[in-house]
Amino acid sequence: MKKFLVALQFLTIFPVKIKSKVMPEDIGRSLAYFPLVGLLLGLLLSLSLSILSPLPRLVSGALILAISIIITGGIHLDGFADTCDGLYGTNLPERRLAIMKDSRVGGMGVIGLISLLLIKFALIASIPIDFLWKALIVMLVFSRWSQVLACFSSPYACKEGKGKYFVEGAKEREIFIASLFTLGLFLILIQIKSIILFLMSLLVVLVFIKWVRVKIKGMTGDTVGAVNEIAEVAALFFFLVLIK
Repeated sequence: MKKFLVALQFLTIFPVKIKSKVMPEDIGRSLAYFPLVGLLLGLLLSLSLSILSPLPRLVSGALILAISIIITGGIHLDGFADTCDGLYGTNLPERRLAIMKDSRVGGMGVIGLISLLLIKFALIASIPIDFLWKALIVMLVFSRWSQVLACFSSPYACKEGKGKYFVEGAKEREIFIASLFTLGLFLILIQIKSIILFLMSLLVVLVFIKWVRVKIKGMTGDTVGAVNEIAEVAALFFFLVLIK
């Protein structure tokens, strides 16, 4: 239960009280519960969708996107913006890491963030309303699983940082539990097509992880957040392709 609460506290703005002291190993082991937190967020967005469904699609789509940002605190969007600034700002790996640590958002971060949000909004507004609730759940579960994959498959690129315990604490147990939960949920929601959706989305995530590792020799908290955003877009895009 403690590891789940750590995951919930990190991935959402929900007020979570953890009575005992959180140890570094608790942070790493909380990765196993990331997809479960994604499911809870997906159910919350699905409930919001049912309430907003009488509104025009563009309006409800914009509100769903806004709610998704609010309940997560925009933490992964911040990481995505910092990643855009760092990876496009210079050719030196050390300088890239320094740019990511800067709290200020640069030009590439703003451009990347606007582009990302426009693509997300377009995808949400384009998926038929009868399928959208499934797409939202799939998006949030797969993207949180992708964070586990990024942490498990990469070394930590900095000496210190918020993401260090997640990356260094990601072991076989965490990726196994997270993968089993994610694949099971995919099969329940969209049956055999889920395999195609998962593999196509996974390919995009793996390419992005590989690209980041080439640029900075590993992962940081910011790039793990960027992986989450890339995974969300990939899942929505391929979900739309499959139902069409």
